[in-house]
Amino acid sequence: MAKRKKKNYASPSFKKVPVILSVTIVLIGIFVLMSSLKKITDLPIQGNNQETTDTKNEEFINKLVPVAKELHQTYGILPSIIIGQAILESDWGQSELSAKYNNLFGIKSFSPNDDSIKLKTKEYKDGKWIEISANFKVYASWEDCMRDHTLLFVNGVDWDPYLYQGVLLASDYKTAAKALQASGYATDPDYAYKVTSVIEKNELYQYDK
Repeated sequence: MAKRKKKNYASPSFKKVPVILSVTIVLIGIFVLMSSLKKITDLPIQGNNQETTDTKNEEFINKLVPVAKELHQTYGILPSIIIGQAILESDWGQSELSAKYNNLFGIKSFSPNDDSIKLKTKEYKDGKWIEISANFKVYASWEDCMRDHTLLFVNGVDWDPYLYQGVLLASDYKTAAKALQASGYATDPDYAYKVTSVIEKNELYQYDK
């Protein structure tokens, strides 16, 4: 009698996944996961960066407030204008001119007797920005620079001693900022707007009281 062949009852479409393939898939998954986690940890922490910047900016303002208030009491110039210009002109004391040479306001030198440094700067002329080289005053400290800045408004310039009277006599920062631009302190056609914006954003008007 012929032997019966055993039937294979397993589904013909069923295939066991080799162990090595399973391990490979798991390893790929782990690699992808680790890569994703690395990207997440490499991202800058925006909150901490902003907090650091805010702290440095606050420290910068606090350094200038006492001198600005003193100059206000003596000469009448608003502290908000002094500090606002310093922020705008020096980029919070980070510019080369302010960090290395203590010139917070971009004050130029026109006398051979001044301690000065020649640097490149941008000016607005004939409807466009151009780069020029100019001599800027060098100061021993930020305080010395702030005092010289105020005396510029008090004494004016050789050709017009009353050039900045509008800045000194202004009762509010908006009027003073407009007087700054009208007097030609800077060539930027938006200078008054920029100074005002800095003052309002940082609530510098609180120091005018």
